[in-house]
Amino acid sequence: MTGRVDPRPYLWWLVSRASGIVALALISFSVVIGLLMATKLLRRPGLNRSLVRLHEQLALAGLIGITVHGASLLGDHWLKPGIKGILVPFAITYRPGFTGLGIIAGYLAMLLGPSYYLRRRIGTRRWRSVHRAAVLVWVLGATHAIGAGSDGSTVWLRGIVIGSGIPIVYLFVLRLLQSATGGPRRAPAAPAARRTALDHPGRGHMRRPAARKVTENERWNRPLDAPVTDP
Repeated sequence: MTGRVDPRPYLWWLVSRASGIVALALISFSVVIGLLMATKLLRRPGLNRSLVRLHEQLALAGLIGITVHGASLLGDHWLKPGIKGILVPFAITYRPGFTGLGIIAGYLAMLLGPSYYLRRRIGTRRWRSVHRAAVLVWVLGATHAIGAGSDGSTVWLRGIVIGSGIPIVYLFVLRLLQSATGGPRRAPAAPAARRTALDHPGRGHMRRPAARKVTENERWNRPLDAPVTDP
């Protein structure tokens, strides 16, 4: 009868391993939801607001997972990366190429995640252009997981990467095609009923009421899928 393996010497490695996989899954779901909103494939009243909240929560949870993934390696007595190893890309001796890509992905995620709360300052159009780099975060993270992770050769981890990669690639290509052709197609609006003199006798020359000016607060609180008009 074999004795049980004491997990304590590998505790920090197990924490880093688990948090890295969870972070990749969370970021994958967040990117898929973001692309679904950008392509407007799902159109139901009130759905977009729910998707925005879910997208935001998944992204923030993914950032926490990335932080735990890197910080827990400081306790790994076998790897011994040190502060420099987890903060400086390609500085670590363990598979420096794939590990460096993971560090770059982490920095990009830390920059893009909180940018949602700064979109008033940087402008909605500019923020949306920058936010497309979220797909690059997934690409770098997936490459890091396969190349540097101890489970990179396993079927289940590759299944996670491929399973999340198929919808991400499809939606991203669709979004690029939509941008090249002028954006996603919108359902034509129902024509407004014409008010003629026959419909309203004596009102044939009524003036149309002036358009109400949109306030600054209303402009920034509009849905994310509303047309962008600011510079």
